[in-house]
Formats: sequence, C-alpha cells, structure tokens
Amino acid sequence: MQVTSELDDPAKNLDMRPRRSATDARRALAGALERVGDRWSLLVVDALAGGPRRFADLQEELPGIATNVLAQRLRRLEAEQILLATPYSRRPLRYAYELTEAGTALGGAARILAQWNSDHGTADERTPSHELCGTPMEVRWYCPTCDLPADPGSDEILWV
Repeated sequence: MQVTSELDDPAKNLDMRPRRSATDARRALAGALERVGDRWSLLVVDALAGGPRRFADLQEELPGIATNVLAQRLRRLEAEQILLATPYSRRPLRYAYELTEAGTALGGAARILAQWNSDHGTADERTPSHELCGTPMEVRWYCPTCDLPADPGSDEILWV
C-alpha cells in the first residue's frame, strides 16, 4: 500500500503557497502612481516612444506644457531611471532624452491606459485596431509557461 500525503498533490501544493491579496496589487499600483502619476509624465513617456527627442521637440509634441514643468518631469523621470538624458551640446549644456528599458515597458502600460480610455471614454475616441484586418486590438494577461490567458481579477494571478 502506497502512502500519499497532501504534499504529493500538485493542486494542494499551489494552495499552500502564500496568497497575495488585492492589497498587493493596490500597493504596486500606488507605487507606480507615486513615480509617474502626475499630469504630464506619461505624456512625456509617450512622446519619447518614437525615439530620442530634444527638449524643444518635446515642447512641440506636448502643447500646453510649461517649460519649467517639462524640465521638472524630465529630471524626475531620469531620477526614476525611466529615461536617459544624453548631452549633445556642452555650451550651452543641452540634452537628448530617450527611454530606458523600464521607460519602454512603461510606454506599453500607457498604451493600455489609452486603450481603456478609448473603450470606455467618449464616442469620438478611436480604439487601436490591427492594420491588416481592422479588428480592434485586445490586451490580455498571459502565462508563457502554461500557454494560457488569465483574467486580471481572478485568483490565478499572484503578486509575488
């Protein structure tokens, strides 16, 4: 006769892992908002998604932003390692700005937020669509190991 224990059942092993609550997701979101949750930061990241830009280029792409506010956002995003400032002129000292790997990832999150607004905002906003067939694009949580999607609010997603 073979003796088995609860540890032999993989499904029960999953239940023994410490569960992360919705509080963990909120804490992660609060941390992200603390880093980039002001009015202009995500717009600066979006403007840099197309490649490096100079200060004047960013001012042109972001009508309505005051020069002092743009300078503050650029310094803060650089301190958060979301963008990199590279000098292109020494006298006067001037910089070109480009996204880091973290900034590029944040740009993806900004596009998801923009899609949410398109899906749930006013009727005149456009939703991203696939260029070849015109089908509206969807963003999904996906596990590359299991090859399965997961619903964002489900118990399948743990914050570890």
